[in-house]
Amino acid sequence: MQKNQSPINPEAAHRLLQHLTVHVSHAFYREGYYGWNAPEEKPSFNRLYYITEGQGAVTLDGVRYEPSAGQLFIMPAGRVQTRFTSQESPYTRYFCHFDAQIGNWQLFQNSTVLSLINVENTKQVEHWFQEMIQQSEHPSPFASLRVKACLLQLLAYCLEKGDYAPLMYEFMQDHEREELAYVLQYIDDRLHEPIEIENLAEIVHLHPNYFIPYFKKQIGTTPMHYVQQKRIEQARRLLISTDYGISSIAEQVGMQPAHLSRTFKKITGVSPSTYRNSTK
Repeated sequence: MQKNQSPINPEAAHRLLQHLTVHVSHAFYREGYYGWNAPEEKPSFNRLYYITEGQGAVTLDGVRYEPSAGQLFIMPAGRVQTRFTSQESPYTRYFCHFDAQIGNWQLFQNSTVLSLINVENTKQVEHWFQEMIQQSEHPSPFASLRVKACLLQLLAYCLEKGDYAPLMYEFMQDHEREELAYVLQYIDDRLHEPIEIENLAEIVHLHPNYFIPYFKKQIGTTPMHYVQQKRIEQARRLLISTDYGISSIAEQVGMQPAHLSRTFKKITGVSPSTYRNSTK
């Protein structure tokens, strides 16, 4: 599939976001802190704020905004910004510092307009922040997973409720990301067919020897391992949602029945029939 044949459908963003990785470096709650003021800076990390009280302002690339109580907003990494709050009515706020990227691409790196999001479910947003702070301050073996889960919920809320359509459009229209999205779309559309490295490499105009490390750098795994994972994901869906036999499912995901059974058990730990029976 070449780029000039059809536009990327909305699922392309979904495919890329499946590979989003996040990291929270700090999470805090500050009540009535008037020392929040900061001169012009250009941080290397993103900030996510939720304001509960107070007055103040921020600037992003020279544009002034005045967040108010009940609003959520992201200050993106790499943008010139300042912060100010009133001494008479300083902000009370939840906030965290975070990174969010797909491969080597920072998700919010092109965000030049601040989206002030009016929170409808304040208790839910406060709960996510409180859980994030609690897990950060009292780490357990699974604290990092809970912290990431809270951040992902907050980011999903921001992307759904905020004015981030232009950001996502620009993110998807970047030449390299657009081509990679077409590779992922090509794979999804052809799981039932033989998929060759040469075909995938041709989409991004790379020699197969260069395409393999390129794909692994961006997605985190080799192209054929990714194809294998997607085939097993599709097999799992078919095992749960249909009554198709193993041979039919194998054909629909482009694998021989014996190969499907071996690979399925290697990845999931159980055979396809055992997996199907366990979901009934």
